[in-house]
Amino acid sequence: MGARFVNVDRDTPMLLPPSIQEWLDPNDMVHFVIDTVESMELPQLVVNHRGTGTPQYPPQMMLALLLYCYANGIMSSRKIEMATWHLIPVRYLTGDTHPDHDTINSFRKNNDEAIRETFRQLLLVAREMKMLKVGTVSIDGTHIKANASKYKNIRYDRIDDLTTQLDEDIDKLMAEAEVADEADEDDGQRIPEQIARREELRAKIQEAKAAIEQQAREKEQRRQDREDHDRDDEDPPKPSTKRKNPNDAKPEDRNQINLIDPDSHLMRKSRRDGWQQAYNAQAVVDADGSQLILASYVADSSADNWELEPALETVSPEVGAPTTVLADAGYVRKKLIMRFDSDPEAPELYLAITGDDHDLRRYDYRPPKKKTKVVKDPVLIAMREKVRSNEGRKIYQKRKQSVEPVFGIIKSVLGFDQFLRRGFNAVNAEWNLVCTAYNLKRMWRIATADPVPTGCAGG
Repeated sequence: MGARFVNVDRDTPMLLPPSIQEWLDPNDMVHFVIDTVESMELPQLVVNHRGTGTPQYPPQMMLALLLYCYANGIMSSRKIEMATWHLIPVRYLTGDTHPDHDTINSFRKNNDEAIRETFRQLLLVAREMKMLKVGTVSIDGTHIKANASKYKNIRYDRIDDLTTQLDEDIDKLMAEAEVADEADEDDGQRIPEQIARREELRAKIQEAKAAIEQQAREKEQRRQDREDHDRDDEDPPKPSTKRKNPNDAKPEDRNQINLIDPDSHLMRKSRRDGWQQAYNAQAVVDADGSQLILASYVADSSADNWELEPALETVSPEVGAPTTVLADAGYVRKKLIMRFDSDPEAPELYLAITGDDHDLRRYDYRPPKKKTKVVKDPVLIAMREKVRSNEGRKIYQKRKQSVEPVFGIIKSVLGFDQFLRRGFNAVNAEWNLVCTAYNLKRMWRIATADPVPTGCAGG
């Protein structure tokens, strides 16, 4: 008997349902997104109160559109515009209206404050819905690629040589232009265009030089502030020690900056992945079950060792105060551990001291066979013993099954592995938008009782 196929008849007119709701799954996340966003008070949303020109799209609808699309891995403004035509849930969300990509992009750029407020209010909604009870939290950072090529970096010790070379090129082109004028030759726009390009590049390089020098001053100021923060009252600076004026700090020859996105940094994730132009995105995640992101921001350095306290300070007091903090070896600092141990109001800290502590299990821990870093400081040894104790292993194992799956879902399920915007403030706002969309999708999963295995946040 031959194979049988469904008859696909494209010639007979199709009768569509009179209402788009008949095409829409009643359990689709779009209903949860619309109800949640419309329940919020968001006076920060940018509105043209003059009301001139073409009618505006309702700002809460635009916010819901961004959050729904980001939660489903649609982040480009052009792709979001296409989704308003092609995806039934998005057509329902927009009421079958179709904001163009310029409108979507402008809304995203102009509503950073409103999106931060949405992140905060969403966590309060989660608490009211009994999804969130802040207790144990995990803190971690991940490198996310910047919207810039690593090959557009320039070293400080190369700037003067490049500037000299450009000056020579410009002088040579000017001489060629004079010869062409005297010979009454028509060179079109070739020479003026080449001169303009080199002058523009020279100006950009000089701006880069000033930016590197400014970064060196800011780095020295941060170093001194952190040194003051870590200094005990019983350990004042030596009278003979003369502190450097941050304004006198000079860059090292190897310091570099990116000409496309000066705020990004060249970071090395691993031997396999190599170096990439990236930002260090931080997150504080609830480790007691909900796996919601409680705080998010982008750090100003590639290392994590100074980010634990700023991360905890970013958690809104309205959401709750963490009682236990879990972090990996990237956050290790002796003074940090001492400060947490001496403060009765500080949360309990569980900090891996070396990389071999990351894979601790409750029952099956075995000392690593390979040679590991020798720990001699009594403060670090005490923390290592605390993490390796039976109770410590039971608590610390929550870190790996809470914060790491969150980053995996954001990168692999939502598809967010590179920032679209440039500049430190813009990237911070975009990371906050991504984390808000993740939280919204996670809350919908919990609210609809979607069967998700323990320790997995679900796609």
